[in-house]
Amino acid sequence: MTDQTNDRHTDDPKRPMLLGELATVKVAAIILATVAVGFTLYTLGRILEPFVMAVFLLIMVDGMARALRDRVPGFPHWAALPASITFIVAVFVFTIWVAADNGADFAGQSANYTVRINALLSDGAGRLGLKVTPTLSDLMHRLNPARFAGELAKGLSHFAEAAVFVLIYLGFLIASRQGFAAKTREMFQTEGEQSEAGRVFDRVRRGVESYIWVQTVVGVIITAASAALMAATGLSHIPFWCLIIFLANYIPAIGAAIGVLFPALFGLVEFDGIVRGVILIVGLEAIHFAVSHVVQPRMQGKSLNVDPIVVLLALAFWGMVWGVVGAFLSTPLTVMAMAILAEFRGTRPLAVLLSSDGKPYADLSGSKKKKVD
Repeated sequence: MTDQTNDRHTDDPKRPMLLGELATVKVAAIILATVAVGFTLYTLGRILEPFVMAVFLLIMVDGMARALRDRVPGFPHWAALPASITFIVAVFVFTIWVAADNGADFAGQSANYTVRINALLSDGAGRLGLKVTPTLSDLMHRLNPARFAGELAKGLSHFAEAAVFVLIYLGFLIASRQGFAAKTREMFQTEGEQSEAGRVFDRVRRGVESYIWVQTVVGVIITAASAALMAATGLSHIPFWCLIIFLANYIPAIGAAIGVLFPALFGLVEFDGIVRGVILIVGLEAIHFAVSHVVQPRMQGKSLNVDPIVVLLALAFWGMVWGVVGAFLSTPLTVMAMAILAEFRGTRPLAVLLSSDGKPYADLSGSKKKKVD
């Protein structure tokens, strides 16, 4: 009786049509769910941005503490976590101090910069054969910067608010990290489920740590070489520009190129002639190109296993959703999403599309792990 029923369902001409309709409904549901998630992330950005940044810093703190315990001979295990927290907070405070100190100095030198910009505008107008020479005051009047004052004030307020919340979230996450293991045991009760959850978490953690390590080393190399060139050409505010170059390097694809552009353009304003400014622009971009296209690919290898097109799309998406914070976190968030999507049969095709070699379930050493369906 059962065989006859199965044959009847198999021979039913309406069955392929029904399966096709179900597949269409499934795809439509995935698209609607993606749109809903994106809208939710955008709407709750003020809440989620500092929390996700705090999680990102927690991974950095945990990785640094583990490196101190495992790679520094004789380093006390109990001091690894406090030392890591102190270092991360010190870097955070140092960044804010350098930005504030140099900002005040820029404001004090604004009159000199105005004279130099007017001279550059006059020279450019003469070369272009313009009858009326524009000045910085004319440009500022036409641009009407008062329109942007409110947005700038809002942005600075948002940054200060987010920085405070990041530190608060980080403190609570560090305090509650001891309970993660107990929560995992309660959420995944069988040994197999716990083991698989541990593998997924480890894959995400190692992927994010690998990205942070590569970007940090590459940023240090670009920053050090740029600092030497800026010192050789006589550019001022080198610590500030080094900070900009180093932090911009964490934005994938375009961050380093934009970071070295700021001091190069400032050099045109500060230097008396254009020769040193041109040397600075060409030299900084050459440093970025050499490190980003020669050193970084050799270091990164297949550790992230994310398609380059996906990196650009993720940068555009997260930048649109969360602004600068989203741009910084776009690649780590993509690595996390790919690792999670690869664990389930229904979402594994999406993980395959995100990956570079079509094997998103491979760990960082290249070996395949058991997957959960």
